[in-house]
Amino acid sequence: MTEISTLAAGPASRRARGGGRRRLDGVSILTLVLWLACGAFILLPIGAILVLASRGQQAEVLLQGDVLEAGANSLLSAGVSAVLAVVVGTVFAVLLDRTDLPGRSALRLLALSPLLMPPFVGAIAWLGVAGPTSPLNLWWRDIFGGPLWSIYGADGVIALLTIHSYPIAMLIVSAALRRIPTDLEQAARVGGAGPVRALTSVTIPLLRPALLSSFVLIAVGNLADFGIPSIIGLPERFTTLATLVYRYLQSGTVEDPLAVVATIGVVLLILAVLALVADAMVGRRGWELDSSSAVVERVSLGRARGGLGVAMWLVVLLITVLPLFALLTQTLLRAPGVPLTWDNLTLDHLVRALTTRNALEGAANSVMLAIMAAVICGVVGLAIGLLVARVPSRANRALGAVAVVPQAVPGIVIAVAWLVLAPALGLFNTPWLILAAYVTSFTALVVQAVAAPLSSTPTSAEEAARIGGATRVRALIDISCRMAAPAALSGAVIVAVTAVRELTLSVLLLSPGAQTLGVAIFSFQQAGAFSTAAAWSLIVAVLGLAVIGFAIPKTK
Repeated sequence: MTEISTLAAGPASRRARGGGRRRLDGVSILTLVLWLACGAFILLPIGAILVLASRGQQAEVLLQGDVLEAGANSLLSAGVSAVLAVVVGTVFAVLLDRTDLPGRSALRLLALSPLLMPPFVGAIAWLGVAGPTSPLNLWWRDIFGGPLWSIYGADGVIALLTIHSYPIAMLIVSAALRRIPTDLEQAARVGGAGPVRALTSVTIPLLRPALLSSFVLIAVGNLADFGIPSIIGLPERFTTLATLVYRYLQSGTVEDPLAVVATIGVVLLILAVLALVADAMVGRRGWELDSSSAVVERVSLGRARGGLGVAMWLVVLLITVLPLFALLTQTLLRAPGVPLTWDNLTLDHLVRALTTRNALEGAANSVMLAIMAAVICGVVGLAIGLLVARVPSRANRALGAVAVVPQAVPGIVIAVAWLVLAPALGLFNTPWLILAAYVTSFTALVVQAVAAPLSSTPTSAEEAARIGGATRVRALIDISCRMAAPAALSGAVIVAVTAVRELTLSVLLLSPGAQTLGVAIFSFQQAGAFSTAAAWSLIVAVLGLAVIGFAIPKTK
């Protein structure tokens, strides 16, 4: 018996005895290669920004009036929209996941649709709902002498940031709800609490870590958003740091604009990293609950079920369908502001949009760059996620942390970093510059998609493979890689969908041969070709909704 055990454990024992002499195995080589990749795509551009900011004497720029005003506006719009998004997303998640609200599957699909619509496309759509020349405001002006509500300005920026951010909170809170054991609610029910009381006194308090994570993630993202503030805020001179950076780089009114932008970018980076660190520290102090096999008992809404169902449908349709209808009317009307009648409808704008050379080239370039970014991010993100989840070490934890750092870096800062590096790398005025920025920004999406579910799965299969004589790399490839492949594919699809409609990076890295669809739509809007911009926005929005319709599984 002892001899059999020794033979079975022989390969593992020999690897353990030889571990001190053979340190450079396949996993170590893979780790080294991934560190080189992260160094080239993440640490190098961030380092370029830090070096550029430290060289110049630009600290006094942060105290200038326009920078202080833009900073205050950025904090206001990002903070308020994040709070509102968390509130809306939590209400939606609780109603759809823990109550008997009617039509939950269709409501969930519609409620998540703003997540896949580009924010600048959503801004163009909402101009058709609440813009100065929208049918609603024209009708209201004829009756009362003034518009009902003009979406231009700070309130419009906050409203649209909220609409495009609440699905993130909804997804995070829904995932947290599934991890909260329903036994706790049932115990409260046995103790005499009603369904609503059990939900509010037991479930909601346990969601605090998820609520904080949602707030931080949304606030950091909204702090760097460019599309909504540029389209909705600038007409009322509501300037954020993202739009101020764009103005500095385009106008040439400031001396050494790259150094100024780098200085502002470092401040944004510090704020974002501090927020993420605070979120991580709070998350460590949170409760870790075991999952429950108990059947989820949905809270009965009773007599309020019908009223809440109607109200929920009205809100969701207002958020999702009304902007699409506005895009459709903007596309079909002969000119903005004319009455919506059959005589004023035309397909000329749609035909012009589909035959405009710049837009078609932009669409082709966007698809090409999106596919290439998805492949690169999918492979690199899968490898990093495997090491983080399956080979725990300080080096791999640091590798995972470096890979997700770009999520805390505003996209416009990443663009400036690659602008600084482009001449030295020979990438200036090439589409590969945009591709490099995409890889920097979106690799974290795949890393998180792979590492999170893989960390919660047992390692018994890998251990069995190791006992059978497989090397660490072979065990990772044969077992963990196959398990994580679907998650990596989903992450790569998200990268492709995100990149094909991206604006912030492309608008600064645009070159003569690298027009993208997002920049083409933005250029139409800025040039006053509102109907053409609306036509392309409608196409992008409909395709996005089609993708989300196939991607999100139906739930009962």
